[in-house]
Amino acid sequence: MADSSGIKYSSPLAGFETAPPLPDERAEDGKSFRNPQRGVLSSAYEEFIDPLDNGPRGAFDVHVYYFQNNQHQSKYARELWERIRREFPELRIYRFWDRPIGPHPVAMFEVNLLTPAQFGAFVPWLSIWRGPLSVLIHPNTTEEGLPEHQRELRNHTKDAIWMGERVPLDTGLFSGSVGLS
Repeated sequence: MADSSGIKYSSPLAGFETAPPLPDERAEDGKSFRNPQRGVLSSAYEEFIDPLDNGPRGAFDVHVYYFQNNQHQSKYARELWERIRREFPELRIYRFWDRPIGPHPVAMFEVNLLTPAQFGAFVPWLSIWRGPLSVLIHPNTTEEGLPEHQRELRNHTKDAIWMGERVPLDTGLFSGSVGLS
């Protein structure tokens, strides 16, 4: 299947083509469905699925944006950056930018998530503690045969997750083979 931009998507049911039909039985809450157990947890609990980057770059970048000319946001962002460094010392946390950088139109700082456990712990925590700030969470994918600039454009747009208000990125930087995070 391909979308209007020509991006091809594999069937979400790949690997389950011969599975028996799902039951219509409801769970104890009367609303959700009872799902057949497979006896093992999904491997996605332990390792990010392909084509997410399980290497040193990490599978997800988290960009926390703030308006650098807004004293309240600047103070909050600086305090949040410090709190993340203290609360999650195992995460890769980059410098605190006080100006726009790369495709990011306002000041920000970046955090990398290297494991599903880090993603599962940090993203819910950040949804509460981000306060007035906007957050872009984008995947880092490794598809071979897709030019880096096209992959980065899709990672930062179509496949991105937003918390708060969406901040328009300068996607023109992805028109060539420039490597950006």
